[in-house]
Amino acid sequence: MKTKWWPTSGMAVTMVLAVVIFLLGMLTGRLQGVALAVVLLLGCGWIQLRHPHASGTVRLTTRSGTTSESRVGATVSWQPAAGVDALRLRTTAPGHRSVDTVVAAPRPSTSSGPSTSSGSEERRIPISIRTARTGRRPIFTVDHQERYGAGLYTSAGDTAGPMSITVLPKATPLREVPLPYRLSGLTGPHDSRRAGDGNDLRDINLFTPGDRLRRIDWRVTARRNGPGPGTSGPAITDLYVRRTHATADAAVMLVLDSRDEVGPDLTTWNDSSSIPEDVPTSLDNARAAALTMARRYLQAGDRVGLEDLGRMHRPVPPSGGQRQLQRLSMRIALAEPEGEPRARNRPPRMPSGALIVVFSTFLDNETWHLAQLWHGAGHRVLAVDVLPEPDLRNAPRRLVTAYRIIAMERHDRLTALARSGVEVIDWTATGDRPVQVTLAALTRKRVRR
Repeated sequence: MKTKWWPTSGMAVTMVLAVVIFLLGMLTGRLQGVALAVVLLLGCGWIQLRHPHASGTVRLTTRSGTTSESRVGATVSWQPAAGVDALRLRTTAPGHRSVDTVVAAPRPSTSSGPSTSSGSEERRIPISIRTARTGRRPIFTVDHQERYGAGLYTSAGDTAGPMSITVLPKATPLREVPLPYRLSGLTGPHDSRRAGDGNDLRDINLFTPGDRLRRIDWRVTARRNGPGPGTSGPAITDLYVRRTHATADAAVMLVLDSRDEVGPDLTTWNDSSSIPEDVPTSLDNARAAALTMARRYLQAGDRVGLEDLGRMHRPVPPSGGQRQLQRLSMRIALAEPEGEPRARNRPPRMPSGALIVVFSTFLDNETWHLAQLWHGAGHRVLAVDVLPEPDLRNAPRRLVTAYRIIAMERHDRLTALARSGVEVIDWTATGDRPVQVTLAALTRKRVRR
């Protein structure tokens, strides 16, 4: 591919130095200096006449566009043009300083195998970065320039990337999770309050049409039937059966508030693209929390769905199985703010009797209002606070004052939710009451089923 090549400042410095040495050699009568200057000028002229007129190709690739690892990587593949000496790379990532690298061109291949048109082998340079962020991330951007003649000539610069890599959130193990007020379905992993086929004993009652013979309790039948006339043994006139509680499953709807994304640094609240890769944001916490809850309920045999408040799309209906977990993982990872959030004329419709888990920062009244509406409709609602702890040390005074006002309004919303019956969970809490302890306490709370 043809491109423009330019002499660098090193070429100008070399030529000026050669002229100065030549003049000093002539004035002092030293032929060594004159010869050295002539060699430098001839070398610069040779480089200028013989410099390449084409450039190689630089590609930025990755093994997979989706990963769940904390360290993500890519590969810079360089196919140099003929005569090119080196490649200068400048790799940048959001929130990190750039890294400059000079890569020497590979020697021409002398093997009998297939060779490229330029006669040089392809050079591959691996790059990687550790990230705490999730979702679709434009992580790597590579600026590159080819060099010739010990860096005296360089090609016009070009850029490869940015490369988008989808980083899936990681789910942490949970032991206990709350259940909805009312279980649904004819079978499942949980014991309901209605009679049916299950494990836990409900009562012992008289045999009625429709009861199965294998449910007859012969010990109770023999004990409650008296001996018959003229016989030594009891006459069985009534049969008694053991009735159990039926099993059922839970319907869970995860409501992900992806309308905003904020980090601990207050100066980045207006621009989330400047947040470093090693600092998780509120949306990263929400993605990890949603996937953690989804995996826990799906492993228990329940049905889980997803509603994204940041998009006016159809929700993922509740379902179970490994395929549903994969579907939810991708939908959760791709949830991100899309411009200015649009107001909803009516709340999203939820399945009857479902447990609703809302993941939000509660910085406005939208999710607060929806949580109260769903709770008023008879759903059990969990409000999961995913706002990271803000860092006020380097923030300007005006931002600190503004944040204190926002924090007071947010505290009032969460307090109003707790008073109305919505159970509030701080997902980023540590210390004496982490999120596992809070979920265990809500699990043991007696609710109607």
